[in-house]
Amino acid sequence: PNIKKILLVVIILAVASFVFISISKKAPQPPLQVEQVKPAGAVYSVIGTSVQGRKIESYTYGTSTKKLVFVGGVHGGYEWNSILLAYQFKDYLDQNPASIPAGLSVVVIPNLNPDGQFKVIGKEGRFALADVSTSTLVQESGRFNANGVDLNRNFDCKWQSKSTWRSKEVSAGTAAFSEPEASAFRNFISSTKPSAVVFWHSQSNAVYASQCNNGILPGTLAIMDAYSKASLYPAVKTFDAYVTTGAADDWLASINIPAITVELKTHETVEFDRNLAGAKALFEYFRLK
Repeated sequence: PNIKKILLVVIILAVASFVFISISKKAPQPPLQVEQVKPAGAVYSVIGTSVQGRKIESYTYGTSTKKLVFVGGVHGGYEWNSILLAYQFKDYLDQNPASIPAGLSVVVIPNLNPDGQFKVIGKEGRFALADVSTSTLVQESGRFNANGVDLNRNFDCKWQSKSTWRSKEVSAGTAAFSEPEASAFRNFISSTKPSAVVFWHSQSNAVYASQCNNGILPGTLAIMDAYSKASLYPAVKTFDAYVTTGAADDWLASINIPAITVELKTHETVEFDRNLAGAKALFEYFRLK
């Protein structure tokens, strides 16, 4: 009798196992879950506001204390192509985060003069080439902020209340950093302490070194040469077309931060490939430094 019971249990277990296996084979299997590790995007920040309350925005890639900063739009809508270049550079970094070496952070400030942009483009924030009317391609009034101040004369290096642009006298504000845009940038620099800064302007077709009372910093010469060689913009140590005072890059030189000004060839071209090559040359320079 015990043997019969044992055989019955064995048969029941065998049948149950067969049914379970059959059902399992027919049941749809969930797909293998593979965790997708996506690179972190840019950290967005507002570093200040303009005279008319428009945001001055920054995008930071990476967390390293070794920071390389790129700035467009110091002269607002008058140099709108420098703003578009900065946004296109941001797009490239969004899509190619691995292009930034480990141990380096990159900050992009697309537009330091949003009021000047709005005066020419009629639009805040990011814009497209289609937003630029042929009747307003170069509007000199868009060079200045809403107070009529040339921001690239409002920094604390040989500052004077009146300065020059070409053959014209321009306002440099009531004091160094009197303008909210310049003050916001000063505070940003004080808090981030970047290793170097690149300003995009137009239209002199060159890379210029910065200097204040103590001449050109060795680091400035190094990044000027690296950017120039890769981008094929001529390297120029000293801007001598006319006397300037209170320039942003020269102020950086006065506080021992290497800075260069890259002048695009025209007011209408972005020249992205040339400037991407220059930026990558600086990536490599700081990777090895």
